[in-house]
Amino acid sequence: MTSPREDPLALENQVCFALSVASRSVIGAYREVLDPLHLTHPQYLVMLALWQSAPMALKDLAAVLRQEPATLSPLLKRLENQGYLTRERSTADERTLIVELTEEGRQLRERALEVPEIMLDRLGLDEEGFVELHRTLTSLLAGLDHAQQLR
Repeated sequence: MTSPREDPLALENQVCFALSVASRSVIGAYREVLDPLHLTHPQYLVMLALWQSAPMALKDLAAVLRQEPATLSPLLKRLENQGYLTRERSTADERTLIVELTEEGRQLRERALEVPEIMLDRLGLDEEGFVELHRTLTSLLAGLDHAQQLR
């Protein structure tokens, strides 16, 4: 690898390139693990958020996942068709869409408990490596959030 000072535009020196390739590769590795659960990676993220905090208003779910509500709507519709969740208007405020797990969606959590361990193995990470990677990525996101607030 060349030093960024030698060639600041060399592809191998770009954080964006490394993140892009890593993201595609990690999501690809999840695909095989999530197939038996009948979940795509984006659907898995939705389920993780709901397993942690259901029921949730769509706007709150979108905020947690850092997505636009309109992006989540087709994912939620597919998950609803699979029987994992329901979407209903709030009785207190018709503008608010409430997303709730079904019993089948709650039971799916038990089957998903093995996913993190399998993925650690597939990614070649031990617990320490996972914690370090998570800390680095979380720090990166916090830095981007801070920079966005300054604009």
